[in-house]
Amino acid sequence: MNKSSLPFSQPTTPADLSQDILNNLPRSDFIKPSLIAAGMVGDSGSRDSLKRLEVITDKNKLSKTLKTLRAALKALHRNDWKKGAELAQEALKLDAAAADAWHILAITQEKQNLLEDAFHSYEQALKIRPHNLPVANDLGRLAYRLGHLPICEKLFSYVLRHEPDNEEAANNLATSLRDRSQFEDAIDILRNALHFHPQSALLWNAIGTVVETQGDLENARIFYNEAITYEPHNSLALYNMGNTLRETGDFEESISHLKKALPHATTEERNKINLSISFSSMCMGRFAWDYYEGRLYKGTDTEIIHLINRPQWTPEIDINGKHVFICGEQGLGDEVLFGSLLPDLIRDVGPSGKITLAVEPRLVSLFARSFPEMDVIGHITVKWNQKRLRGFSNLPDPNIFDAWTLLAEPAKKYRNSVADFPAENVFLKPDPERVAYWKAELAKLDDGPKIGILWKSLIKHSQRDRHYSPFEQWKPLLHTPGAHFINLQYGDASAELAEAEREGLKIWNPQGIDLTKDLDDLCALCRALDLVIAPPNATSNLAAAAGVKVWKFSAAHSWVRLGTDYYPWYPTVRAFKYYNYDWSAVIQEIREALIKEFNLIT
Repeated sequence: MNKSSLPFSQPTTPADLSQDILNNLPRSDFIKPSLIAAGMVGDSGSRDSLKRLEVITDKNKLSKTLKTLRAALKALHRNDWKKGAELAQEALKLDAAAADAWHILAITQEKQNLLEDAFHSYEQALKIRPHNLPVANDLGRLAYRLGHLPICEKLFSYVLRHEPDNEEAANNLATSLRDRSQFEDAIDILRNALHFHPQSALLWNAIGTVVETQGDLENARIFYNEAITYEPHNSLALYNMGNTLRETGDFEESISHLKKALPHATTEERNKINLSISFSSMCMGRFAWDYYEGRLYKGTDTEIIHLINRPQWTPEIDINGKHVFICGEQGLGDEVLFGSLLPDLIRDVGPSGKITLAVEPRLVSLFARSFPEMDVIGHITVKWNQKRLRGFSNLPDPNIFDAWTLLAEPAKKYRNSVADFPAENVFLKPDPERVAYWKAELAKLDDGPKIGILWKSLIKHSQRDRHYSPFEQWKPLLHTPGAHFINLQYGDASAELAEAEREGLKIWNPQGIDLTKDLDDLCALCRALDLVIAPPNATSNLAAAAGVKVWKFSAAHSWVRLGTDYYPWYPTVRAFKYYNYDWSAVIQEIREALIKEFNLIT
């Protein structure tokens, strides 16, 4: 949406502009973004929360229970969650119907990351005292954290019915609604809240995230700016503004806003901000690997703790003749992408050295065949006490390793300019017998190029969906005469395939392969194709790493291109950039390129 097309006159002040746009936001379904931040706010263990709890606790009628609960509250003020839990449980032995004891116990459990236990305790407190708004608030935030969004929304709606001016509850309810793509309802909640708090940076930032999720970057910037005007050090608004500026190509301004956010950010926010700084820097061809450390989310619940007790490798350490353990990280696509660093490591450990690599189990056979010099094992990640632990199957005695590192870390040593990328960067070797099998199967089709396609992600979330074109948009491409389209879409694609069949569009569905699990065979299938057309995901990375010609949908300003118009990581990949999430334009560009590439007759 352009300001010139807005159905109202231009106001004279930024505040008027923001309010005017808010009042005239269209009710429509856009698609959604990546890194935005307007999450749950509030803290069950904060000083203000505990103050409210003390007021309620003072009304407890049983003096012994009251004394125990006051001692528990003192423990909470000291952040002694374990002692607070012990005292709350002691109070419950005295009076199992003490709602305040259940509330205190829930807070201590949440702070110790015993989230399911905390959920139960909050529920007990609410059953005993149904109109306790502080409990409803705390339980709503926890429900969101556990992914129970409908429960979360019911609780915050209840709070707002009794406290219409509750700023936190409005933000939290709108955040949950946004995440479920209920954008109009989220805007209505926030618009109403602004009547009570017209200068709330929290609410203006939240509105910005909703419209950005819908693809409206221009107005998102106006709302983020409004938040920053009222609260210049608001880390979330500065962070969101930085991300939006990167999406519109204003990289220096993006970094400026992100760096302003850092001193005021929480630990979790600092990780996100550092990662965003790295992205904006790399969009300019500046290799900001130190900021890329933010991907590890150190000091947060998202951090993965690796169960290996060996010295950690740094780029200054000489690994010649050493035995180095390397662990894959992030998603499947990232494990493949940074797998391109393995030839450099193999060279530097030399013939007397050794590398043991741990990757996602579905990648083990493919990496073992591709790098016979290495031992390749699987890693597995589990949750224990709400911490993410990564262990390893078939791990030999860890003491044989001289050092260990994560798979992306060597980029700090080996990739500091575009010139550092190999001109021919094909490093995965699918099973040649399976490649031959798939070529024979594809040969049974009529003449014409065999084009693999996939269009969506299995992870459905309003902050992710924007980067995937709806299947409906693919139909002009699928009508290209003389081309055979091969389904590579993992997960359930039955609805789209049935829709294509009804419209007379032929998409060949390979049999005898699980496109989600059989990644080694999937790589062989891709190698047998003439071309793969896909968004950035595990499949397109596998194909590119095996030397397949890949045409990849690419955001206008994607950090992975490292300031170029191509992919230095993968010489066989061609980037088709989309702007303002206009899928019809990029699909038409790909169709024309397909006709030209294979000399198809239209």
